[in-house]
Amino acid sequence: MKDLTNGKPLKLIITFAIPLFIGQLFQLFYSLVDTRIVGQILGETSLAAVGSTTSLSDMLIGLLNGLTNGFAIIISTFYGAKDYINMKKSIAATLLLSIGFTIIISILCLLLNNQILSILNVSDAILSQAKSYICVILAGLIASTIYNAYAAILRAIGDSFTPLIFLVISTITNIALDYIFILWFDMNVAGAAFATVVSQGISAVLCFFYVKKRYPQLSLEKKNYIPVKNIYNKLIKTGLSMGFMVSFVNIGTVALQTSINTFGTNIIVAHTAARKATTMFMLPFSVFGTTLATYCGQNLGAKEYNRIKQGIKQTVLLTFIWCIFVVITAYTIAPTIIHIITASDIKEVMDTASLYLRVNTSLYFVPAVICLFRNSMQGFGDSKTPVFSSSLELIGKVLIAFFLAPRIGYWGIIIAEPIVWIIMVIPLIINMYRNPIFKET
Repeated sequence: MKDLTNGKPLKLIITFAIPLFIGQLFQLFYSLVDTRIVGQILGETSLAAVGSTTSLSDMLIGLLNGLTNGFAIIISTFYGAKDYINMKKSIAATLLLSIGFTIIISILCLLLNNQILSILNVSDAILSQAKSYICVILAGLIASTIYNAYAAILRAIGDSFTPLIFLVISTITNIALDYIFILWFDMNVAGAAFATVVSQGISAVLCFFYVKKRYPQLSLEKKNYIPVKNIYNKLIKTGLSMGFMVSFVNIGTVALQTSINTFGTNIIVAHTAARKATTMFMLPFSVFGTTLATYCGQNLGAKEYNRIKQGIKQTVLLTFIWCIFVVITAYTIAPTIIHIITASDIKEVMDTASLYLRVNTSLYFVPAVICLFRNSMQGFGDSKTPVFSSSLELIGKVLIAFFLAPRIGYWGIIIAEPIVWIIMVIPLIINMYRNPIFKET
């Protein structure tokens, strides 16, 4: 357990963020290796099949991950206030709610799978492979949720290192299983999906037993599972807010994917690769965002409002430095990065993906502020503004997908995010500086 209410804010934030960053790097490394394995062994068509459903799986996993992170903010607030009785009740409710939401979402999506793939405009050439991949992912969402729930609980009490260990184990297992299922068992793209689900399941089980043994103070009794209306209301409010915030972003990305899937295999592969690189470049934004949610939650519970303001300002400055590095990277070695990700030498793939990266990274300062402000606001109790901002992103992406992209082609996809970034950052900045907690000295 780690108390984030005492000590120098930036030092605490960086120390807490480092394990998160390494963990996300491993997760990203797996994603890149998975893309490379599918592209190199099975070819561009199979890679396009996986890529055509990636936005959907990202949306669902993001929604469930957002839920668990939102639940964890309430846990961190009780921990910061040293209210351990309600903290344990919140942990029990977090596990029950996370599992319940996941089961409902998995069943609904499996029942509506054909309709969803039709909405995504997945072409007949890749439909069979896309369906076999996404069905396995949907059926195994519970494994990812259980791991993420325990990881979020541990982060809420200041332990960001333990989730890293199990994430590393999951990543290594995933890569090994990719080769086993795809090469040895000849399972095609479904093998990659099975590898993901099995490795996440192993991490979830290991995390459960570790928490039970390492943190006996978190051990739950039957009385902790008795519903407390006030706690459930707080958890659902914050969890749904975080979940919707993430899912609105990803629903917008799904909307864009419906247009991308009409542009042909090379464009799908290029966009898939560019998005993988984007995830890598934006990694510090999400890591520091997650850190600030916990940091603000604990300091809100301890009523250390000035520390909240200090931590946010210093973290924004740090991410701006990273943005400068990313812009330089995109304009110098983007084609090399795309080749490493896809193993493709097709000129259209390389040029299209590189163009996407160079245009988007030029405005990365904006999504940096968006990510940090949204998570900070969730941490100190403003759940409405982040959702409103994310809804603007959703509306913008849907409008562009259905009206702009069909008219100007892939250029519409390239400029989509920069346009919505500028729109959605405005309410965040206004309400951040209006918030009494941020003004508190």
